[in-house]
Amino acid sequence: MEFAVEVAAGKYLDHLPLDRQARIMGREGLEIETQTLWDQEDALARHLEPTYEALWKRVRAAPLLGADETWWRLMKPEERKRWWTWCLATPDAAVYRLLDSRSKEAAREILAGYCGTVLTDGYAVYRALSGEGASFLLAHCWAHVRRKYVEVEGNYPRECAHILALIGKLYQIERDLPDLERLQGAQREEALRLRACVRAEQSRPIVKEIQDWAYAQAGSPGAGLRKAIEYMLSLWQGLIRFLEDPRVPLDNNAVERALRGPVVGRKNHYGSRSKRGTEVAAILYSLLETAKLCGLNPKAYLIQAARAAIVKPGTILLPHDLVSQAEPPAAASA
Repeated sequence: MEFAVEVAAGKYLDHLPLDRQARIMGREGLEIETQTLWDQEDALARHLEPTYEALWKRVRAAPLLGADETWWRLMKPEERKRWWTWCLATPDAAVYRLLDSRSKEAAREILAGYCGTVLTDGYAVYRALSGEGASFLLAHCWAHVRRKYVEVEGNYPRECAHILALIGKLYQIERDLPDLERLQGAQREEALRLRACVRAEQSRPIVKEIQDWAYAQAGSPGAGLRKAIEYMLSLWQGLIRFLEDPRVPLDNNAVERALRGPVVGRKNHYGSRSKRGTEVAAILYSLLETAKLCGLNPKAYLIQAARAAIVKPGTILLPHDLVSQAEPPAAASA
């Protein structure tokens, strides 16, 4: 079992393709085929599948999650097709599904029945689902809006300097607020009240100034600036969601960071060679990346979770269970 975890960590943490791992092992005196390494990886994922499904349910139960997607490659012998890695993330978890499209139907599969708030970029399928009466609310990402203006800043320096300064003020306000991820219970509730108050008093007037500026540019020539403004205004209801809900962050950057592992991985081992390979990748990326978000040693966690599932099939050990076990007991009352 430890050997299978070593192989999985090499591929999904250190981005080492199985053939490269086989060559490394060969230099150390262990002659092994890449098929054998894959068999180990596949068997490990089968033991951990109930844990993965439990993690998926945990993330889907959160009142707020971020969603994003990036391409993946399926390299079947008879075809090479672009698949997509869909990611849902909370501050302490990230889960992945690898699907064969980036369509509205795929997004519906990922978010079916979800009843909280989804923070996304401007990808149209999320808005299409929301417009069809979906049970979730949409929040949108100010970082993506900012990037649109950065892209055209060279052609419109005066206009972009103004709007980027205003967006920068929103971020400065957020930097001065307590970090919700590190707070629990009454402390978190107090921080949320403070965030709501500060946003109402300080952020809301800036947002109004941004909106007024955007409408005042209606006659501005130039496709680049016009497109940036139209992109922002088309997402406006989602962009102001953070003023209504203090839990909502300004941007979706945390989900983009959660996708970094799969993105680096595909550059090194190029994708999956079978549909089962996409399923194994989703399981192992989800558990390893979530362990990292929980502050655990991801390989050590995977060993514990796999051992528990092998000793008693169906046993679920989430990274959060180990974090809870490690927390010191509350001090006794005097």
